[in-house]
Amino acid sequence: MRKRAFVVIASLPLAVAIACGDRTGLLVDEVATCSGPGTFGAGTCDASFDAGRDARHDGNQLVDGLPPIDVPVKPDVNRNDCPDAQSTLVYVITEQYVLYSFYPPNNDFRQVGKIACPSASGATPFSMAVDRKGIARIVFNDGTLYRVSTATAACQATTFQRNQSGFATFGMGYASDTNGPDETIYVAGDSSNGGATGLAAIDATYNLRRIGNFFPQQVNHAELTGTGAGDLFAFYSANNTDPDSFIGQIDKTTARVVGETRMTGVSQGQGWAFAFWGGDFYMFTSPTGQYSEVTRYRPMDGSITVVTSLPQVIVGAGVSTCAPQN
Repeated sequence: MRKRAFVVIASLPLAVAIACGDRTGLLVDEVATCSGPGTFGAGTCDASFDAGRDARHDGNQLVDGLPPIDVPVKPDVNRNDCPDAQSTLVYVITEQYVLYSFYPPNNDFRQVGKIACPSASGATPFSMAVDRKGIARIVFNDGTLYRVSTATAACQATTFQRNQSGFATFGMGYASDTNGPDETIYVAGDSSNGGATGLAAIDATYNLRRIGNFFPQQVNHAELTGTGAGDLFAFYSANNTDPDSFIGQIDKTTARVVGETRMTGVSQGQGWAFAFWGGDFYMFTSPTGQYSEVTRYRPMDGSITVVTSLPQVIVGAGVSTCAPQN
């Protein structure tokens, strides 16, 4: 998601695990390899509710009755319609228009290519989602939605009409309707460009249907990710003063936040994105607006770890619901 207007002064120490306190109750075609100065961590880039309500969670404490997020072990996703292993990678798009794949087991970034969408001059990528076939949808900061191949980075316009129900720009992510193969793209409105907020869904004909405002907790500047098991999660800030971010579990039919866990020490920074892969959550954040860190949240043990970085600003991430669930 787009860069913030303010400057973040401090960032996390790199390549360290951050203590989370008590258990939170969670259950247990590419051409170039990323490299460059100023990068660090593991992988290929190594060295290289109500309005005003603001109660939150800390560790496994229940605040206002809202529990931590729950990621239960469910039957693995039905992959009968999944094309090949490439569709299970995480993909990210940078503010510099470059599409990368990201492979969580070894924290490896590989460049797919630079997208060349028929966008207005000065428009830049804002958020991204990837479907079961490995096709990305990328929304730009002017509200235009494009279809992009994750194999070649080829881009084409869609019939999506901008500003439907007041959704000017939005974070986005696919989630299965059931345990595959049907899925829906969900979007979280962002007020940064004067647009509506809350949760909506976009159907196969690019019509947007508003679901409702998030409740009972405030959800600001959210990015979304979904699973093949049908869960939907959001990565967001609580307000402009809380330095930490949160991961919330969202009821897709009502926009209710049914669980929330604080990501202690993780600020969205000046650009952010979010993905779920193999039972873990990956948060892509830019502390200074010059590069992006990749932070893994592992529900099994509650660890929060910076695993690698990229010398560009990641503003969108997407992962197929065919990807591993645990």
